[in-house]
Amino acid sequence: MDDLFAPPDNDWQPVAPALARLRRTVLVGVAMLVVCATVVVGLLLSLPGWSWTTVLVLTLVLTAFGWWVIGRNARWWGYAERDEDLYIKHGALFRTLVVVPYGRMQYVDVHAGPLEQAFKVASVHLHTASPGTSARIPGLPAAEAARLRDRLTSLGQAQAAGL
Repeated sequence: MDDLFAPPDNDWQPVAPALARLRRTVLVGVAMLVVCATVVVGLLLSLPGWSWTTVLVLTLVLTAFGWWVIGRNARWWGYAERDEDLYIKHGALFRTLVVVPYGRMQYVDVHAGPLEQAFKVASVHLHTASPGTSARIPGLPAAEAARLRDRLTSLGQAQAAGL
């Protein structure tokens, strides 16, 4: 089954470990908000202690599960640059492989919001005429995202000129 998701003659390039750290930071932040909201509502409504405990334990269990899922998901993102196209894979349980021919690319975006900038990562978005082959690679180090953007743009222009 792994052969189905392996590009010939190339190694997968992983995304930065900072992607998992960024997503786990967001997860912990949301969990802390849930805990704070539980305490405030519990105090305002004078709820019994067992109801607070139930919500807090459930939040802890879901946060631990989310922590594991985020790490597993981040490890499965990867891309492989080939002569004619770019392979992008992701997903551990539901795997996806997208092959984007360089000649079909219309433009390449690089996106980095405030959190991504704090973790020094960016996402590269590839846009084609077909929405089914548009793709993105999240969690690339900023320098790698810029290099990939420039390379894909030049390869896209060269391939389109050859049509």
